[in-house]
Amino acid sequence: MKKVITFGTFDVFHIGHLFLLKRAKQLGSQLIVGISSDTLNLKKKNKHPIYCQDERLAIIRSLKCVDEVFIEESLEMKRNYLINNKADILVMGDDWTGKFDEFNDICRVIYLERTPSISTTSIIEVIKMKKISFL
Repeated sequence: MKKVITFGTFDVFHIGHLFLLKRAKQLGSQLIVGISSDTLNLKKKNKHPIYCQDERLAIIRSLKCVDEVFIEESLEMKRNYLINNKADILVMGDDWTGKFDEFNDICRVIYLERTPSISTTSIIEVIKMKKISFL
């Protein structure tokens, strides 16, 4: 039984998120997802997510490909999260390539290609533009 783990904010859930999670699940028998807390998101991105952590947790938990979810409170605890969840594989999007290689000593680290031309940031910008045009 191989446990795969990934982390993210997963705000304004989109098809790129779904593709990444489905591909991550194919690498093992169990997929565990760490959802960045609202506080952590503010710290790392200097902005609040659109959806609160409980809503993001509920969205990810409802996916068929996800077996477990938890709140990630701190980037500094990433090693502990991997060890405590007995992760065999850490999966991240390729925009993070090289940034998690330090964990190769406790699990395999795989960077998956992101879905081209889609991001939460770009979706939010499109929504802002449409809102302005309706005023």
